[in-house]
Parts: sequence; C-alpha cells; structure tokens
Amino acid sequence: MVAIWGGIGGVGWDSRGMRIVSLVPSATEGLFALGLGEQVVGVTHECDFPAAVRGLPRLTATVLPEGLGAEEIDAAVKEIVGEGRALYRLDEERLAELEPDMIVTQAVCEVCAVSYEDVVAVAQRLPGPPRVLQQDPSSLGEVLDDVTRLGEAAGILSQAVALREELEARLEAVRSAVAGEPRPRVVALEWLDPPFVGGHWLPQMVEIAGGEDVAGPRGEKSQEVPWERLRELEPNVVVVMPCGLYLEGSRAQAIAHREEIAALGAGQVFAVDAASTYSRPGPRLVEGVELLAHLLHPGRVPAPTGIGFAQLSI
Repeated sequence: MVAIWGGIGGVGWDSRGMRIVSLVPSATEGLFALGLGEQVVGVTHECDFPAAVRGLPRLTATVLPEGLGAEEIDAAVKEIVGEGRALYRLDEERLAELEPDMIVTQAVCEVCAVSYEDVVAVAQRLPGPPRVLQQDPSSLGEVLDDVTRLGEAAGILSQAVALREELEARLEAVRSAVAGEPRPRVVALEWLDPPFVGGHWLPQMVEIAGGEDVAGPRGEKSQEVPWERLRELEPNVVVVMPCGLYLEGSRAQAIAHREEIAALGAGQVFAVDAASTYSRPGPRLVEGVELLAHLLHPGRVPAPTGIGFAQLSI
C-alpha cells in the first residue's frame, strides 16, 4: 500500500526537475533502477547500493551504540520500541536545506527506518511541502507494485512498467527452471539470537525458487521461534540470512550458533548476503530468488553474479 501526502499528484510531473529524498534503502535502490539517480539528493546512513549513493548526504542515524552483539541488538531494539522511542534520528535541518519535492519512506518495519509518522510530521514543517510516498509491502507482488507506483509518482510510469515486466520475466524463468523438481523443506533464519524466521516476502521467494518454507509466516512479520520448535520442522535446507547483514555477518552468526543449527538436522546449510538480496524490499529481491533457486536446485539455475553466499559445514 502506498499513500501520497501533500503536493501535486505524481502523474505528469517532470522528473528531471524533481528533488527526491529516500529514507529507506530499498527505495533508494528502486529509484536508481528506474534511472532517477540524478534526482536523488539525500539518503539514509544505510544506503550503500548502487555505489553512486555513497557520496550523497546522509540524513539518518541509528540510536543503537556500536559494537553490540546479536543478542544485545535484539534486547536493545525491544527495549527502545517497547518504550515508544525512535530507533533512528532524522536530520531535519539538513533535510530542509535539500528542499526535496518528494520524500520516500516506509511503514513495513518499525525497526528498519525512520517511522512514517515522524517523516510526515517533519514534512509538514518544510516549505512546499514535499510529498511523502509510503512504501509498505508485505509480499513480493506488493514489492513489484511499489516499483510501478514509485515510477508513477516520479512521472515515469512507462519506464516503471518496463522494469516491472523485466523483473517478472526473471521470476517466471526461475519458476520454469525448477518446475517438476522435488521441493526441499527450507528454514530461512532472519536472526539467530534469538531465532527469528523470515516472513513477509521470504516464504514466497522460497516457493518460486522451488522450495517449501516450513517456518516463515507468509505475508506477515517475521516471528521469533524457539530452536526446539525449529527442530520439529525437520528442514532439509537452512538458509542463514540475518536481517541487514552481509555475507560475513551471516557467516559469523551461523558459526556462533553452530550447535543449534546442527541440531535442526538439515543436510545443507548456507549463509547468504541478506542485506543485498533478502532484507530490503526492492528490485534486488529478484536476485535473491535466483540465488535461492541455485542453492536448492544448482543443476537447474546458475548462481547469479556478484552475490555472496557460502555453504557451511555444520
């Protein structure tokens, strides 16, 4: 679901003169994929793809101290959210200096970005005021819907439709490649201390890739599940994809919980680059599907280039 607040409607807007601020990494990736990179004037502290974003002004910061372990991060997030405090700081003064015409944010995850309500409140205080575009996907289809809506809001609907069709064609190619193959039972671990199983779009990604997600709540938030319950699911494959972590972070969490993972009894365990291909609901989720299909059916789907993964001996 996407809501637009304030300003002029997106259709017909001249995107060449639009100044866009992205307050969620997935939207930043979507804007660049749509060819709108030159209009992006500000991003978050976590935006790192494509490389061109690295020189842009950073408008957010986390309130979590550096150096926390996985269990400490989970405890700190639960405490801050439970007290109704914000996990991120937004530089309102710098945002005002950038004079954005549109701000893209999200409401899908309260621990992933500045809250939508806070962004709207800040936008109301800015000259103009800028439009606020909310992206709130809970499924892979809604992620693709957001690609179209983002392009429509920026006045480049035809380019957005073309990008969506390209992404859908790649997903269909994966479906065709794994059709008729046995479906291994998959547990996708989105955190390990404590264990969380991936929800939202992840079960659908596993399904398209030719597997059966036996733990994740499809279309719902990721859920904390005890290791004892995960053992009962008897997975064939475990994919370690801690939210927001790249390959080395995923590998480190897997090694730290080697005994718990081994007790699940899966024949194969993989660590993957979660931040690039699973955590962020943007165009690169399609690469995540292609990677999952390769892990589950290596003889049918080649490994996508440039994505980190490792098979672990647990």
